[in-house]
Amino acid sequence: MELEKWPIFSLLKPDFIEKMKLACVFGNLGNEAVIVTKDDDVYALGFNGSGCLGVGDQNSTMEPRKIEPLCQKKVKGIAFGSGPHVLAYTESGELYSWGHNGYCQLGNGSTNQGLTPYLVTTHLHNKRVMRIAAGSHHSLALTEEGEVMAWGQNNCGQVGTGTTTNQPTPRKVIPNIGGRRVVDISCGQTSSMAVMDNGEVYGWGLNSNGQLGLGNNVNQHNPCRVTALQGVVITKIVCGYAHSLALSDEGGLWAWGANNYGQLGTGNKANQCVPVRVGQDLGRIVDIASSHYCHLSAAMTQNSKIYLWGHCRGQSVVAPLETGYGSLHEVFALWASPSITYQPLQVTSFTRSSLAQAMALALDDEETADVVFVVDERRIRAHRAVLKIRCQYFRNMFQEHWKENNLEEVEVKDYSFVVFRAFLQYIYTDTVNVSPEDAIGLLDLANAYCEEALKRDCERIIRHGITTENAAMLYAVAIKYEATELEEFCFRFALNHMTEVAQTEAFMALDELTVKNFIQRAAQHGAFKY
Repeated sequence: MELEKWPIFSLLKPDFIEKMKLACVFGNLGNEAVIVTKDDDVYALGFNGSGCLGVGDQNSTMEPRKIEPLCQKKVKGIAFGSGPHVLAYTESGELYSWGHNGYCQLGNGSTNQGLTPYLVTTHLHNKRVMRIAAGSHHSLALTEEGEVMAWGQNNCGQVGTGTTTNQPTPRKVIPNIGGRRVVDISCGQTSSMAVMDNGEVYGWGLNSNGQLGLGNNVNQHNPCRVTALQGVVITKIVCGYAHSLALSDEGGLWAWGANNYGQLGTGNKANQCVPVRVGQDLGRIVDIASSHYCHLSAAMTQNSKIYLWGHCRGQSVVAPLETGYGSLHEVFALWASPSITYQPLQVTSFTRSSLAQAMALALDDEETADVVFVVDERRIRAHRAVLKIRCQYFRNMFQEHWKENNLEEVEVKDYSFVVFRAFLQYIYTDTVNVSPEDAIGLLDLANAYCEEALKRDCERIIRHGITTENAAMLYAVAIKYEATELEEFCFRFALNHMTEVAQTEAFMALDELTVKNFIQRAAQHGAFKY
């Protein structure tokens, strides 16, 4: 994806673009940006309203200027409000804030605007911030322990303190949730949402459009559970200006709140004060997006199709519309008003050099290839030099003492054509595009060839394909290949759908030791308490 699709990046010099790693576009006109480079310097450019560029003054700039206090801090994530105020957290879990502060949204105990980043420490000492979110004038931070800290404007209860008094410093949000950990957070303009580790959803703040999903239009000063989602395990929540979207662990999409532009995707413009299922004809959904800056919604399906709906630069799209885009970011670059990023843009994911494009075309090129792999009686042409550079396994294979080094055709018997070709495509392009079923075979190959990065990609694809029918099988696969993150994910999924999973053929097929260990883990997580 070309960065120039955001107007603010269109004048950046190519050598600077080449250095970019992370970028965030915000502002009432999409005219401000913060950029993190590959060498961990941090820059900003744009209008600089309320000093939101963090460069020490309020001068606008078309040229990137360094935010000195953040350089070499390894900034990992950025969020922004409407003032605008800006939040950033680092790999070490530190939290910084700057910009507009008329409602204490910087968390520094004052209402003085911040021209440079301020290290937020109140109630965050010895805690690691893992995720951040910002509404119009309030802020949320999620810690490693699963606690939510909130501060800033509280006129509608969006800070969750039980009052409507602005909160000058971070304060722990304590909903009646029985000690559950929070795993995801999001902010609307003046509302807040959170997802618990058991998939429950809580909301607080402004509810005039039903954006909290509670079945009414009453503002809430404390977190309240969205009971209409009982039995649905939510894994991700995103908020628009006054609507909410939630994604379940089975790939289902729910929406509620304001719908004056069709942003719920229900096919009409009627508000919904309880969650409604949408997009059922799209197939399994793996990601969703929205922003408190706008009334636009987007989703990506398991087969990488991108859909949009809602307020699209003056037009109302009331049902999910398929696009030809390659990422959710393109939806917001081209159709959001203003043109912002809904979350920080991982630049390396979208900038493809001419070399990368050439490598993609080189695989299976008959004219230049010097080795042929025969898989399931089908041929794949490749290049020894590329394989040796990219993969230790092939570096060993194409040595003098391996018989394959002298063969023009190398037969592959252990993997299917689809799996082995996907592996070669990964070597050439650093991308993986297989179904969840084929990802299991590719995970087997990655494990055998000691390709750790490929293993992680396979695990991601497999997670997107998990169902109650295959959860037990995938759990066993994860154990077999020592894919610990995938194992934990499958365990959590099975735990949240215990009744259904335990009755599947896949669960019955598990070996005795795996079943015993699973039951013990489930018991430790309270699965059998009454």
